[in-house]
Amino acid sequence: MTFAGLGLNEALLRALEARAHTTPTPIQMKAIPPALAGRDLIGLAQTGTGKTAAFALPILQALSAAPAKKPMPLSPRALVLAPTRELAAQIGESFRAYGRDLPLRHTVIFGGVGQRPQADALRRGIDVLVATPGRLKDLLQQKLCRLDQVTHFVLDEADRMLDMGFIHDVRTVVRLLPRQRQSLLFSATMPKAVEELAQGLLQSPVRVEATPEVITVDKIEQRILFVPAADKRATLVRLLGDATMTRVIVFTRTKHGADRVTQHLEKAGIQAAAIHGNKTQGARVKALEGFRSGRVRVLVATDIAARGIDVREISHVVNFELPNEPESYVHRIGRTARAGASGIAISLVDGAERAYLRDIEKLTRRRLMPAGGGPAEAMPAEGMRAPHKHAGGPKNGGHKHGGHKHKSRKQGGHGLGGGKPAERPAHAPVRPMAVRAA
Repeated sequence: MTFAGLGLNEALLRALEARAHTTPTPIQMKAIPPALAGRDLIGLAQTGTGKTAAFALPILQALSAAPAKKPMPLSPRALVLAPTRELAAQIGESFRAYGRDLPLRHTVIFGGVGQRPQADALRRGIDVLVATPGRLKDLLQQKLCRLDQVTHFVLDEADRMLDMGFIHDVRTVVRLLPRQRQSLLFSATMPKAVEELAQGLLQSPVRVEATPEVITVDKIEQRILFVPAADKRATLVRLLGDATMTRVIVFTRTKHGADRVTQHLEKAGIQAAAIHGNKTQGARVKALEGFRSGRVRVLVATDIAARGIDVREISHVVNFELPNEPESYVHRIGRTARAGASGIAISLVDGAERAYLRDIEKLTRRRLMPAGGGPAEAMPAEGMRAPHKHAGGPKNGGHKHGGHKHKSRKQGGHGLGGGKPAERPAHAPVRPMAVRAA
């Protein structure tokens, strides 16, 4: 199958050729034909599978085929809602690239930056508006945007919209849309809340699915390290002593946690930058650009970025903390398996995160193995790696080596049961993590 075989026009085919896109991905092959036919659609696909083109190309073709008219001020003809600034910016870039030979205008609006340039773009008239829900709602309340001319509506990353608490903003926007429109909903998962949202949003939708989560997960080598919470930062530094970890995303559960981890890495001489909701847009753009260019080796992120980062050749994902929602684990580790590639994911698991680990294994239908080999159930109940013993070693868990005795951690030794991190150079890799891509 080629893009020409999907029924796209010459202008779009030239733009695709310029980007060296010759063969449609599975989600594009399944979604583009019904979208071109004007059908409402539910698309299930991970980021990195080409789903942006799956809705951008049909929308651009439909808008360009409509009777030529100058866009009305403040009234876009197509609206795409995305959960994060980064994803909105990437979608906007795709519309710009694919529509380069079409007489269509687009703009992207999101919070964290001044709204005046965004409002000015809307006043000049645009065809495609890509927006995050919060900033769009603000502009609608100020009467700086109207949605009465929208003929095409896309809700991207619908499950993430729900996770981030945007459901009420989304419903507010949907109520302002014309009843006669084409609606496309894309989501990586389909929980009950998204199903209910789709029922109120779509009319007799076509449902297409590509690269289910489990397939993506199967392409990633996954390992866990049982580490006390107090030891995680030191363990992360030692892991990064592995030269094969060339471009790494580290996920934390909180914004403050991301900042603390970044500061710890920088003190250890590791180029790192943080990206989360409290960062200004300029800081987020700078961090992503540094990461893409290789100036920044480690990007520390919260889940707000789990689906908004599209960077090639990410060698590793490290879950500094497990997410409390198993779907987020799949999205996180998928950053290192872009477009069908393989990757490596390492999770640092504290005893308090055992329940999260079980939920992840249930969702992925896969038993995650500790880095040292052996099933997770073999680990102590508190979730820590037990001190190893040699035959004849002392009862307190210490062991004899070459005639001298190592002290327990409480006495200043280097057991892995708790207390201060082991006495070893910060740059030395943790040997059990000498993993290789499958």
